[in-house]
Amino acid sequence: MSEPSEPTTHFGFRDVPVGEKQKLVGEVFSSVAGNYDLMNDLMSLGVHRLWKRYFVGTSGVKRGDRVLDLAGGTGDIAALLHERVGGSGEVVLGDINAAMLGVGRDRLTDRGLVRGLRYVQLNAEALPFPGASFDLVSIAFGLRNVTDKPAALREMRRVLKIGGRALILEFSQVKPEWFRPIYDFHSFKVLPRLGKLFANDADSYQYLAESIRKHPAQDVLQAMMAEAGFERCSHRNLSGGIVAIHSGYRV
Repeated sequence: MSEPSEPTTHFGFRDVPVGEKQKLVGEVFSSVAGNYDLMNDLMSLGVHRLWKRYFVGTSGVKRGDRVLDLAGGTGDIAALLHERVGGSGEVVLGDINAAMLGVGRDRLTDRGLVRGLRYVQLNAEALPFPGASFDLVSIAFGLRNVTDKPAALREMRRVLKIGGRALILEFSQVKPEWFRPIYDFHSFKVLPRLGKLFANDADSYQYLAESIRKHPAQDVLQAMMAEAGFERCSHRNLSGGIVAIHSGYRV
C-alpha cells in the first residue's frame, strides 16, 4: 500500500508541500528586502503610499493604543501608526523574515523613531503574545503569503482586546472587467522585468504577481474572518479592487 502523500498548498501557481511554503516565501523576501520599497514604488507608481495612509487614517487608532502590525516589513505602516498612538502608546512591528524586520528597524531608527516601538520576529499563525493584548492588529500586503490563513486570523482575534479591531490591507480581485487584461499585462509582463532590471530578481516578482491571483477574493476573505470569530466583518475596495481593506472586531 502506498504512503499517503503530504498535503500541498500553493506557492504562486505551483503546488508545494505545506511544510516547504514558509521556507520558500522566506527566500523571496530575503531576496527582495533591500529593494522592497523601491520596487513597491515602481510596481504601483507610488500609489501604495496612498493606500497605506488611507488604511491607517481610517483605522480608528488613537493616542495610548497598543497596536500589533504583522508582516510589518520595512516599517511603512508602523511609522504611520506610531504617529497616531503617540508617546503613551506602543506599536509592535512583527515579521517572520529577519531581513525584512532588520530593514524596518534600521529605517525607523534612522528617522529617530525609537520610543514606543518594538520589533518581534514571529509567525502570524502562532503569535507569542497573551490574549487580549492589543487594541488593533493590522497586516498589510502580508496575509497572502501566510500558509495557514485561518490560523493567522484566529490568532489575530485571540490577541485583540474586547472591542479591538483587525484590519487587513491586501491585493484583491479587480472589479472592472475592462481593466483586468491591463492589470494582468502589468503583473505578468512588466513586473518581472522591473524586478530583473532594478533588483536583479525576476523570479521573486513573478511569485508576488502569482500570489496575488491565488489570494482569496473579497467576499471569500470576509467569510473567512467571520469563520475565525470576528464580528461586524466588512471590506472596502480601493482603486477598483486592486486592493481591499477588510475589517473585523472582537466583541
